[in-house]
Amino acid sequence: MKQVVIGVDIGGTFTKYGIVDKDGNVLIEGSMPTDTFDNVNDYQKALFGELEKAIKPIKNDIEIKGVGFGAPNGNYYKGTIENAANLKWKGVIHFAELFKKYFNVPVVLTNDANAAAIGEGLYGGAKGLRDYIVITLGTGLGSGLVANGELIYGFDGFAGELGHIMVEPNGRQCGCGKLGCLETYCSATGIKRTAFKLMCDMSVDSELRKYNYHELTSEIIFEAAKHNDLIAIEAFKYTGYILGIKLADAVAHTTPEAIFLFGGLAKSGEIIFKPTIESFEKHLLPIYRNKIKILPSGLQNKNIAVMGASALIWKELGK
Repeated sequence: MKQVVIGVDIGGTFTKYGIVDKDGNVLIEGSMPTDTFDNVNDYQKALFGELEKAIKPIKNDIEIKGVGFGAPNGNYYKGTIENAANLKWKGVIHFAELFKKYFNVPVVLTNDANAAAIGEGLYGGAKGLRDYIVITLGTGLGSGLVANGELIYGFDGFAGELGHIMVEPNGRQCGCGKLGCLETYCSATGIKRTAFKLMCDMSVDSELRKYNYHELTSEIIFEAAKHNDLIAIEAFKYTGYILGIKLADAVAHTTPEAIFLFGGLAKSGEIIFKPTIESFEKHLLPIYRNKIKILPSGLQNKNIAVMGASALIWKELGK
């Protein structure tokens, strides 16, 4: 009988789940809406129903050892989701404890970026490394910091929120309520904001000018950059410059062997990696220079969210 875990990634719009073995093979995967459930109890009941249906064809061939969740504002210590801005369930939700009634196995929860960092170490490019950082460049900027082989949670479970370190005092408004946070500059949303600022500041032609704010995406900016669109190219250069500075700052705290970039912007390849690495090396303390690699995630083309959540529970079980 094959031992497996259930990995679940809770997003603001959709929830993704998978049945994953010790080697990171996803045996079954699926998804369901998140945002149609105003009540967490109704959501958990529906999720259990989805998992039951998914597991049914292989139920007699597997042994479920645990369930791992990656969630916005997930607190590993408490198993709670706390005041997540992009979920309808407000306040502090004792999510892991509530879900235990559905499966008589360990249930563990952390935030989605931390889960991705654990997945990178267990299945991806950080396998064998004891000190590394994973940066997720999605709608926002998430991060997981690993030192001496252990994820850094801090005393309250919320350490390592690099997306909310400050780039510019009184800078761009962030969804967290602060001004000038890194994710307002270095994320899919951030590069879009940069592109619109550049279109105001520069009087050059650009294919980006035909899009309004809601239509423009980081993918469109990337495609324009490939066509040598000056606004798009400058948007990537500026994003990489800011990201490189803040990654250089982060090195001083943990001195990682490598930093892995994951998510939509990281899929842009050299157009984001080149300016990021140049800025990173320029702004590092000299003793750190030419030692630390900035690399694409080894799980870039896989469902890192589900694999990260599954890696969380495998790590808990001492795989």
